[in-house]
Amino acid sequence: MYMQRYMQHFPAAGEIVIFDRSWYNRAGVERVMGFCDKEEYERFLELCPDVEKYIVDGGIILIKFWLEVSDKEQKRRFEARISDPLRQWKLSPMDLPSRSRWFDYSRARDEMLKATDTKHAPWYILRTDDKRRARLNCIAHLLSLIPYKSVPQEKIKLPKRSMKGAYDDQATLKGRKSVPAKY
Repeated sequence: MYMQRYMQHFPAAGEIVIFDRSWYNRAGVERVMGFCDKEEYERFLELCPDVEKYIVDGGIILIKFWLEVSDKEQKRRFEARISDPLRQWKLSPMDLPSRSRWFDYSRARDEMLKATDTKHAPWYILRTDDKRRARLNCIAHLLSLIPYKSVPQEKIKLPKRSMKGAYDDQATLKGRKSVPAKY
């Protein structure tokens, strides 16, 4: 059996490892699009919480975000990708067929969350219709989940600028090509 999900080693102290959604593909795309059979799917949902528990018991902070987009916003994004040649590269071979299987994916999401949303490795649902707000909310929440201690810092004092060798350093830039200030 081909196994896509692997790690060379678990992260060491101070390292950060980010898994993309392919870690859970067995529960989503593979299930909905028929790339795995029922037994493989059920086995994944059975083992996933145990693997995550093993990771967490090893002292690793495991944080999972589910990026949720509304039907209306996903439709808008897909239409923008279809009509804009600069965005068409974002359309994968799975995107268009997945659009017609919205409820199959929603059910697969629900089953995955039911099986893998555990006390030791909970899912955090992140609404992503507004990408900017979603990024900020995600960063703020992520930082709130990571314990940290304040590090004592020495007081920093900005030294005075030396006037030795002073000259009009802006005059030498006049007449040179500049980037227009559009913003």
